[in-house]
Amino acid sequence: MPAVPDLGLDWVLTHPWAYPALEIVHIAGIALLFGNLALFELRIWGLGTSLPAEPLARLALPLALTGFAMAAASGLAMFAAQPLELLTNPAFGVKMGLLMVAGTNAAVFHARGSVRRLDRVARAQGLLSIVLWIAVIATGRLIAYL
Repeated sequence: MPAVPDLGLDWVLTHPWAYPALEIVHIAGIALLFGNLALFELRIWGLGTSLPAEPLARLALPLALTGFAMAAASGLAMFAAQPLELLTNPAFGVKMGLLMVAGTNAAVFHARGSVRRLDRVARAQGLLSIVLWIAVIATGRLIAYL
């Protein structure tokens, strides 16, 4: 078995509240991310048309990014505390792949100016976004069971 590098995060696994606190931050970040994305995606699909899409995007998308930052920072700390266990977990690998696809989808969505277009491609990307994020959440939960 290869030696695990000491990243100075032993406290995450030894302190009784550290890992649960990181999980709480992780889940709160996911809620902030997914809740705001879902709200914006519903607007793309034509719900809440009395709300202009661009101002809604200016509110919801920075909050979604804040949620992503919370989830990513806490996730990195949890990963650093037990990298070998996670790297050998098949659900973790799938989750990381889905995160890359979700990030690529978001980058393409914004690069093509979909917030202003709200066309069929934007709606398809919105649907893909919701499906990807649900899959990320599901595979994240599966990590504990595989």
